[in-house]
Amino acid sequence: MQAGPAWSFQYETWLARLTELPGVSGEEDAVRAFVARELGPRGDHMEVDALGNLYVLRRARRVARGRSPLRVMLAAHMDEVGLMLTREEGRGFFAFEPVGGLSPRHLLGQRVSVGRKGIPGVIGFSPVHLQRSSDRNRWPGFQELRVAISPQTHIEPGTRATFATPFRREGPNIWAKALDDRVGVATLMALWDHLPDDVEVWAVFTVQEEVGLRGATVAARRVRPHLALALDCTPAMDIPGPDGREPTLYNVHLDQGPALYIADRRTISDPRLVHHFSQVARRYGIPFQFRQAGRGATDAGAIHREAGGIPSLSISVPARYLHGPVALMRVTDWVNTFRLVWAGLRHLAEAWAW
Repeated sequence: MQAGPAWSFQYETWLARLTELPGVSGEEDAVRAFVARELGPRGDHMEVDALGNLYVLRRARRVARGRSPLRVMLAAHMDEVGLMLTREEGRGFFAFEPVGGLSPRHLLGQRVSVGRKGIPGVIGFSPVHLQRSSDRNRWPGFQELRVAISPQTHIEPGTRATFATPFRREGPNIWAKALDDRVGVATLMALWDHLPDDVEVWAVFTVQEEVGLRGATVAARRVRPHLALALDCTPAMDIPGPDGREPTLYNVHLDQGPALYIADRRTISDPRLVHHFSQVARRYGIPFQFRQAGRGATDAGAIHREAGGIPSLSISVPARYLHGPVALMRVTDWVNTFRLVWAGLRHLAEAWAW
């Protein structure tokens, strides 16, 4: 059985805009404003909490007499990894700290966009041919790196910086920064006009996921849903190793559809939800894969522990090179993630008699 509403080019337009916006953890304002502007007029209620989470409610349109609607929370985090400038050292040089899971080896020579105004900067390094031979194979630590901007520019300590990476669609591929998790945000936006009538849906665009799932903790206590889905982007570790062979330990592949989480560092997914979405995928002929249990976590890691326990599942689009200056994903994996969440929600109320 084939499923799903028609895919719209509008969704890719949203993703392009979302990935190019700044949104390092704790400063998600631009992303939140964009989502609120697009979804707010189409929701039954919208609010922003003190931490910065954005909530958009769609009430159930059709409920059996004498029953309350199933309340579902769909979460996607707005924040991205990045930098926080901490100290000005003169001549346009700034020391910084990483925000979220970054490696200094991803930063050398990278262009960055600093602050809400997008001031151009670069993370410089000494030319390799002028380095001592003992330093050529050594990776510098964060404490040795600096962001360089125009010396005439004043920057307050605490200002965030993001990678200055433009969105690019090339054939079946999308290249961009912050696919983790702007693709989840765009997926949730795309689903909005295709939600089933028999459930109450809270779309929650969370903050500070990359630094400890903080926004999701607050949001789960606010919404108190019957169940929750975290829509995210997960690393595809299907990259040839030094010997040219594919690693035997990986989470997911590109080109094999959305990833259903069995378990990660913070969550054991609710087996009823895993079964439901896997069965729906098979019913509708939607390709999917199970993410191997292992490291990493999503907002589900915070949600499932709140309000007396909330059955939760993470569904992610696979992408390579996450938490770096540019990531790669396949459009088909994204489309099939959209289709799977749509189909699973469509049959959720009838199945949730567990």
